[in-house]
Amino acid sequence: MEAKTIKKKGNQPENKKHIKTFWKIFGVGILLILLIFLLASWGVFGSLPDETSLENPEKDLATQIISSDGQVIGKFFKENRTPIQYEDLPEDLVNALIATEDARFYDHSGIDGKGTLRAVAFLGTRGGASTISQQLAKQFFTDQVASSKLERGVQKIKEWIIATRLERRYTKEEIITMYFNTYDFLNLAIGIESASNIYFDKSPQELNLQESAMLVGMFKNSSLYNPKRNPEGVMNRRNVVLSQMEKYDFITEKERDSLRELPLGVKFTPQDHDKGIGTYVREYIRGYMKQWAKDNPKPDGSFYDINSDGLKIYTTLDSKMQLYAEQAIDAHIANIQKQFTIQNEKNKTAPFRDITQEEEDQILESAMRRSDRWRELKKQGKSEKEILESFRKKTEMTIFAWGGDIDTLMTPIDSIRYYKSFLRASMMSMTPQTGEIKAWVGGVNYKHFKYDMVKTGKRQIGSTFKPFVYATAIDQMHMSPCDTLPNTPYCIPTGKYGLLKDWCPKNSDGSYGGMLTLKRALANSVNTVTARLIDRVGPRPVIDLVEKMGVESKDIPEAPSIALGTADISLYEMVGAYSTFANEGVYVKPILVQRIEDKNGTILFQNVPETKDVISKESAYVTVSLMEGVTQAGSGQRLRHSWATNTATYKNAVTGYPYEFTNPIAGKTGTTQNNSDGWFMGMVPNLATGVWVGGEDRSVRFSSTAYGQGATMALPIWGIYMRKCYEDPSLDVSKNNFSKPSKLSIETDCAKYSGGSGEGNELPDDEFDFTP
Repeated sequence: MEAKTIKKKGNQPENKKHIKTFWKIFGVGILLILLIFLLASWGVFGSLPDETSLENPEKDLATQIISSDGQVIGKFFKENRTPIQYEDLPEDLVNALIATEDARFYDHSGIDGKGTLRAVAFLGTRGGASTISQQLAKQFFTDQVASSKLERGVQKIKEWIIATRLERRYTKEEIITMYFNTYDFLNLAIGIESASNIYFDKSPQELNLQESAMLVGMFKNSSLYNPKRNPEGVMNRRNVVLSQMEKYDFITEKERDSLRELPLGVKFTPQDHDKGIGTYVREYIRGYMKQWAKDNPKPDGSFYDINSDGLKIYTTLDSKMQLYAEQAIDAHIANIQKQFTIQNEKNKTAPFRDITQEEEDQILESAMRRSDRWRELKKQGKSEKEILESFRKKTEMTIFAWGGDIDTLMTPIDSIRYYKSFLRASMMSMTPQTGEIKAWVGGVNYKHFKYDMVKTGKRQIGSTFKPFVYATAIDQMHMSPCDTLPNTPYCIPTGKYGLLKDWCPKNSDGSYGGMLTLKRALANSVNTVTARLIDRVGPRPVIDLVEKMGVESKDIPEAPSIALGTADISLYEMVGAYSTFANEGVYVKPILVQRIEDKNGTILFQNVPETKDVISKESAYVTVSLMEGVTQAGSGQRLRHSWATNTATYKNAVTGYPYEFTNPIAGKTGTTQNNSDGWFMGMVPNLATGVWVGGEDRSVRFSSTAYGQGATMALPIWGIYMRKCYEDPSLDVSKNNFSKPSKLSIETDCAKYSGGSGEGNELPDDEFDFTP
């Protein structure tokens, strides 16, 4: 016994030695870890964000384009990120995040000790230990890709340091908000606001529980769990999130089971620059903002970056009216294109008409030289011969078609000819009293046809110019709609207005004879009467009038032929000018950008309306009365009838009904020479809208006036659009009479004259219905 005791006592110093060694190693390890953390915090292993960057994280913020009804209709961005506040996050979304990513989020200070020990003990097989704060640190301040385990270890240490700093500087709610605002959900969806709109076409506040669970599920790996590529995997991941929510008592077992059975309900709504509503107007606003940024530097002298400074551009556009305008163009142009294609089947020079081979070659070569392909090959140092040869080699491409884009093999020169075969269209709608533009559609498809025909493009305007001639005669000569002029051939002789030969315009329908009231003459677009009027007032006063109405006049010749619409004018100018009549003779410059704010809500720009008195209230009202005759008994009267639209043709389109408008409408159709351009300008008291339709080239046109006139090509778009507007009571589009001056010295009621002159329909309508 004694010997054994002595032996046991003899082992005590050795045990104590092992214990001391252990504690020394442990202490050194702790000190080493502390030293590593200390060195990392000093930036030895790479810089860490300083206090300023923690307080104000530098992130590119998207600039938003906001409609007058509060909808975000577009963005400019390097990264499509729009930050939101914690109070804008639905409770289910926050709960889903906590349950799935960090159940003890409210109990730790950036590092979850329990989770870390578990991860170390089980080598990560029972889950990691990365907290929301650590994940935020990784997203915000460190590279997300490490090339080695050592680099990843150093990166992890940095994340821990930054996570603790974040916890000291921000509340839990602020950390959650930053996390949601920072994550990249792919498909140009950075942050929850963009993700919610892109994947579900709704704001974060509108997300339901299962939608919230799907988006939170994407935090694990948005590339793997992406509903566009892997809907089944996303469904499974969403259900995992729902199970986690049930596990931590955010939802009941019954709720979990019922929600798991629901489909994803994804409504993919991309926000790239070629898609969504208002693509043309958004591009115009981009150019406007670039110029504004140059002219309005920041207080420190630097310039605003529209792609990253998080500006808010408040526009006058109405998102509903913009949508209705685009729907109207899509419905009618897709339909009339079918007839245009049929007519070109036997056209040997399709899609061109009445041009020589030399002229055709010039058109195609000009298009080649303007193309991106030409510019790119030129940059590469290719010779002109090589470039021309490349246009004749077949290549894979995606081309536009009304039924959806088509992948095909085609030579670039054939693709140019193909695209020229499509009819184009544009439309603008504005409030005459304020100048606020409510809808702007520059073409049929921005991805494939980028040229904007609202403001950039100018075309001959045909008979839509005639009201300006009539208005000049009314304003200067006090003429009445009931005054009559002979409908007989009329010539302005050589030498007058500098004419080199007699100018003798003909009526489009070849009809002559009798006396016509001005109202009847304008309603039926009688050229000889318009010629008599401009000869009375002279071209210069008419030019002066349209110039006061916002039309650029430097390229309008001082010649009587302008009375029939030979001048090239933009749709933007035309709508602004016509609005002057509806606004009692006061021109209000069309406006699109109402105000601009920075990311903090500070107003940087506020629009001030530009107005100009042009003609008297009486002259404006009388001109409107003249144009009402166009829709009562003239080329625009189809707006009044049940046969205005072929319902079978428009079945399943935006409209499937006739127009049958009964309210006052003032308007004018326009058709240019050889049916190259079709116009319709239409007004009600609080909305003026213009529509243009034509080919890219003037030689791309219908073969007959029956199809190529404004009443066929353009008027139906106006009718579809206005029906949609009237069916939406929230828009409050007027059906009232135009405002009448209290004192009116010019008689507008021609029925009071003997025999009711001018109110019948003695002349045939020179424009015919479109019947496919």
